[in-house]
Amino acid sequence: MEQNGRPHKATFAAGCFWDVEAAFRKVEGVLETVAGYTGGSVANPVYEQVESGTTGHAEAVGIVYDPSVVSYDQLLDVFWDMHDPARGDGQGEYSGSQYRSVVFFHSNEQQAAAVKSRDRLAASEKYRNRPILTEIIPAPEFWPAEECHQRFYEKCSQGYCTSHKIWE
Repeated sequence: MEQNGRPHKATFAAGCFWDVEAAFRKVEGVLETVAGYTGGSVANPVYEQVESGTTGHAEAVGIVYDPSVVSYDQLLDVFWDMHDPARGDGQGEYSGSQYRSVVFFHSNEQQAAAVKSRDRLAASEKYRNRPILTEIIPAPEFWPAEECHQRFYEKCSQGYCTSHKIWE
C-alpha cells in the first residue's frame, strides 16, 4: 500500500471525529483510522485546546487505505455523503471552526480528485444552489488525538447511527 514510497493516506474533517472515524472504519479497504487534529497553529494540541476553537485545528481523521480495494474517489464519495459540506460553522449539533469540512490532500492527484468531486457535487441539485464550503488544502502535520478518542464508539459499545447506506 505505498504511493511514491509512502502508504496511501487520506485525511478528512467533517464534524466530530468520532462520527467520521466510525464511518470510515466501516469502509472495506480502509486499513487504519486515527482521530486527530490538523490544520491549525498549535503544536501537539490536546482535546480541550481544540474544542475551545482557538487553535485553528479541525477534528480530523487520518486514514490508511488499500487502493486495490477502495479508491480515493470512493473515499471522497463517503466523505461528501456523511456530512453537509454547505455548512461552514460545524456539523450536526457541533458548531465552530474545529468541526469544519476539509479535505486535506496528500498529493497533486488527491487535490485534483477532490476539486473534481467537489465541483461535481456543487453542480448537482443536492444542496439546492447552496455553495459547497469545504476547504481543499494541503495536509499539514497531523497530531493523533488522545487514546480515549480512538475508536470511541467501539469502546463505549455505541454505534454511530445514520440513515445513509454506508452505515447500514
